[in-house]
Amino acid sequence: MGTTLEMIKWEHSIFALPFALTGAMLAANGIPRPMQVVWIIVCMVSARSAAMAFNRWADAVLDAENPRTKMRAIPAGLLSRRFVGGFTAAMAAIFVIGCAELNRLTLDLSPLVLIVLFSYSYTKRFTRWSHLVLGLALGLAPAGAWIAVRGSLDARILILTLAVMFWVAGFDLLYACQDAAHDRAHSLFSVPATWGIETAFWIARLLHVAMLGLLVWLVRVFMLGHFAWLGLAAVAALLLYEHLIVSPGDLRRLNAAFFTMNGVISMVFFCFIAADLLLRHTVQFHAWR
Repeated sequence: MGTTLEMIKWEHSIFALPFALTGAMLAANGIPRPMQVVWIIVCMVSARSAAMAFNRWADAVLDAENPRTKMRAIPAGLLSRRFVGGFTAAMAAIFVIGCAELNRLTLDLSPLVLIVLFSYSYTKRFTRWSHLVLGLALGLAPAGAWIAVRGSLDARILILTLAVMFWVAGFDLLYACQDAAHDRAHSLFSVPATWGIETAFWIARLLHVAMLGLLVWLVRVFMLGHFAWLGLAAVAALLLYEHLIVSPGDLRRLNAAFFTMNGVISMVFFCFIAADLLLRHTVQFHAWR
């Protein structure tokens, strides 16, 4: 069990889950129904688990050739490809069941979501922009949560989808700097392998600035209040710190930036948006009374 959990990095579900819950709360203009929240969490965790397991299955040979990844479960012989394939199928089935419990549109769209999640694993074989595909995979979370609550899609929530896509693409681009030399030697594609680490850092910065711009747009479109603006300021400060602790010449603290800080960013954003929505809901309730 421990090896399987390590393979899918289950604790990193915190990256996208807060943004999914943000999408759900924006759709509900407050707190969604309890069972909607439960099934959204089930869908998020199962979809991410399926995507991670499939990535390990698809990349097993590539991982074995990379000194940084050769100790992952499949190349190290800790898990078999057959087991990981079965685990992927089981998680995908749970995801589809969860979608069916939410509404018809989430069920209808579930195969498309799985295609996006699984296709990411192959994009590094033919495009340097696989980082954006990974960003899209996580960016679908808030849009999917909105559909789960409303049963329809509103173009406004796509602002948050784009923001998450740029955020994830930016930090994945930085993370890929560790493998730039290996990727070039093995004909794999990434921005660092194509244009170098320093250029990759500049593109990551631009993507994160674009993310902040989209979040400003989101707050204005949904007419959110002071808590949302404070949350946006906190996210900007955390992103700045993330970029200050790593540099093209010093990647030693990359894991801290990638894992710890990004988890904090997503949680901080959700907490401030949730506080803003709950405060607005309380004010409206008392005004109605």
